[in-house]
Amino acid sequence: MSNNHDDDPELEARQLALVKWQQQSMETGEKVLIIFEGRDAAGKDGAIRVLTEHLSVRNTKVVALAKPSDRERSQWYFQRYMPHLPASGETAIFNRSWYNRAGVERVMGFSTPQEQEIFLREAPTVEAMLIEGGLTIVKLWLDVSKDEQATRLKERRDDPLKILKSSPLDAAAQEKWDDYTKARDLMLQRTSTALSPWICVRSDRKHKARLAILSHLAHTLAPPKLAATVPPADPALLFPFDSAALKDGRLER
Repeated sequence: MSNNHDDDPELEARQLALVKWQQQSMETGEKVLIIFEGRDAAGKDGAIRVLTEHLSVRNTKVVALAKPSDRERSQWYFQRYMPHLPASGETAIFNRSWYNRAGVERVMGFSTPQEQEIFLREAPTVEAMLIEGGLTIVKLWLDVSKDEQATRLKERRDDPLKILKSSPLDAAAQEKWDDYTKARDLMLQRTSTALSPWICVRSDRKHKARLAILSHLAHTLAPPKLAATVPPADPALLFPFDSAALKDGRLER
């Protein structure tokens, strides 16, 4: 069921800009991949919901893959993601992505150190090849504080309507907070490139984070005249990754 945003002109203005952008991108044959990554309960689902609310159902697909099958585990790691990439005029949104290998798989030991190292080495090359083939990639890392994560995970457990968001891995999100921090830091450092940078979003304030994300997408994807109808993202909430962010407080420790 669609949410009613009649009382939220800021959100509606951004959604309208993205609807107009998608109308053009469908005509011009643009291919767009938006990757949402982040800690558990960082707000990926909600951000994707407001992003896709008014976009074309036919030309927009949200991809959230289950854990790989035995057959998929025997394939080249990126192989199972390739069929889900967008064709001409389409936008694909990955709710978690191949970066699972740099996050949960690293922390929980679901892949070997060698497999993880190969991934970190290959990911920038694979993305460069896709971009050179005409794909636009936007990578968003949603960052949440430990206390806010704990609050949101408790809400999942206590609210019957949120029970389907719960996962056996939720407990590890808090117990292995420091391990996830180290994995995030390494991933951002190794896979944020000039061609395919990570954009970091401070997501403790869900609504503000969503506005920032939609602003960034409008300014990144839409033609300048259309992007100008939307204010830029708040740089205190959304910023391109650089190594200083690991130490200056912009990313949670």
